Amino acid sequence: MKKFEPAVFIPAAILAFAGVAYAVIAGDQAEQVFVMVRDVITANIGWFYSVGVGVFLIGSIVVAFSDWGRLKLGPDDSEPEFSFMAWFAMLFSAGMGIGLMFFGVAEPIEHYLHAPYGEPGTPEKAEQAMVLTFFHWGIHAWAVYVVVGLSLAYFSFRHGLPLTIRSALYPLIGERIYGPIGHAADVVAIVGTLFGVATSLGFGVAQINAGLDSLFGIGISTPIQVALVLVITAIATTSVLAGLDAGIRRLSEWNLYLAIALLTFVLIMGPTLYLISAYVENVGEYFSQLADLTFRVGAYTETDWINSWTLFYWGWWISWSPFVGMFIARVSRGRTIREFIFGVMLGPALFTFLWMTVFGNSALQIALENAASPILQVVADGNMELALFAFLDTLPLSGITSVIGIILVTTFFVTSSDSGSLVKSTLASGGGLNPPAWQRFFWAITEGVVASALLLAGGLAALQAATIAAALPFTIVIFLAFIGLIKAWSDETARRAGVKTAAQLPVEGAAVPWRTRLKLMFANPKPGEVEGWMENTAAAAFGEVVPEMESQDLPARVEREQDKVWLVVEHGDQPEFIYGVELKAYGDPDLPGSDAEAEAEAGVARAEVFLREGGQHYDIYGYTKNQVIRDLLRQYERHRQWIHHMVHVN
Repeated sequence: MKKFEPAVFIPAAILAFAGVAYAVIAGDQAEQVFVMVRDVITANIGWFYSVGVGVFLIGSIVVAFSDWGRLKLGPDDSEPEFSFMAWFAMLFSAGMGIGLMFFGVAEPIEHYLHAPYGEPGTPEKAEQAMVLTFFHWGIHAWAVYVVVGLSLAYFSFRHGLPLTIRSALYPLIGERIYGPIGHAADVVAIVGTLFGVATSLGFGVAQINAGLDSLFGIGISTPIQVALVLVITAIATTSVLAGLDAGIRRLSEWNLYLAIALLTFVLIMGPTLYLISAYVENVGEYFSQLADLTFRVGAYTETDWINSWTLFYWGWWISWSPFVGMFIARVSRGRTIREFIFGVMLGPALFTFLWMTVFGNSALQIALENAASPILQVVADGNMELALFAFLDTLPLSGITSVIGIILVTTFFVTSSDSGSLVKSTLASGGGLNPPAWQRFFWAITEGVVASALLLAGGLAALQAATIAAALPFTIVIFLAFIGLIKAWSDETARRAGVKTAAQLPVEGAAVPWRTRLKLMFANPKPGEVEGWMENTAAAAFGEVVPEMESQDLPARVEREQDKVWLVVEHGDQPEFIYGVELKAYGDPDLPGSDAEAEAEAGVARAEVFLREGGQHYDIYGYTKNQVIRDLLRQYERHRQWIHHMVHVN
């Protein structure tokens, strides 16, 4: 695996620093250009974002309930790398952390004041404000992440392609993913991720600045926010250099626990029973309006509001999707497609709904009771970053909870930055799961530089405008990736159909005699015996097949790794055939007829067959060379039947 892909790294770095240079040199003009580009996109093709996000959501749900949902993101015998709790913590922290802190109070209040739905100052307006908040933070966002994450995990872990965006295009363009088209897809992903994460970092430092000002009176200004970006980027760089297990996973788990602690405090100190009822009603109302909101693009009314809010969010999630999609793919090996879709789309979304209800409905109740509430005032004045701290001031121990809020925003900042740096390093190193430290360091620093430059160029408005613009090309890439997934899953269905319909080779005179096979069942060979059989029998059988395949103009070779030997037969543009044997050592199986004491001392071993799609879980130790070849040909005929279905039937 490459440690450096210059055709991706260099263009992405040039584009990033060109944007930074323009933002710094042009100053106010840069802000105007960013906003103009945003307005052009939202006015002319904003519908494209809404249609895309809607298609990704519907497609994900259909796939989850289909037979494709049973497929694993990896070989058929693979198991998840992380526990469910660790997996969920990383999904949540990488996906939306900073945004929840910034918008948890501010967005419901903003919609209560200004959204073009409902009568101002009424409970109905408050309810609709929560529905709109749920809409922007709900399953649509996670559906985008699902499509990108599925594409990466499926092609990388199940088909051995690099863990990069280009791999999702393999069913459409084949080996050309390793050329300019593939390089361009990865460059677009890196640049989009840079701007998407930079937007989150901008929200984060604005809120940290507001919190520090409320506690210590340091003032709120762009220079202070830029200084905060640099300091926290240094912390994020340390985390990303520590790696996935030592840094990101542990920080994500601590982050989730601290967030749950703050959530629990607000739930208990606030109107608890009301919040529980509101959660149930909010979720129900959200799902009842889902179809209407999904395809509401402002063709008749509310155009400005939809452009400023809904289309910004769709652009934000799409910009984040290379980062979050690759990150959740990286930690999801071994899970089924169905588990992946429901886990990624529903788990974090339901937790997000709970968070928004506890903070948003608590703030809305205060607003309904007191029209002069400071919470309403700061949002009405455009200071959304102050909303959380104005709300915490209404609860006991506000000084302590404000400090916890600042810590949470900071740690969410760090997890977003270090996760994004790891993903960009993976893209820029050709899909290497452990990219070099210098690349992780480079992208962590670059994220901070981009966020600082855009803050100087125009603050959060410039960040939002750049995010919407950066999302456009990657929306097209996601559509292509989704088409590629459908094609690949259709091919896999055809392969399975080929397995069922392939004619069976006659086995008379070739199968293992039943007395011999029964004896082998109780042989319990030691690992050394299986190793010898693999080399003297299995490898020799593969070696005899190679020239026969080559005589049919099919390149073939025998490959070896520790405890494995396999035959590879290439088929040009079609998937290659792999048949191999792997030594699997086990402890005491405690089966009747086995010598448990001997097994406990030395262990028992099996020679298990594996194919291109993973382990087959049957043992052929003791087969003769001819019997190995016959079993190989049985699997090969199924492979050819699959290719026939792909080429002539589909």
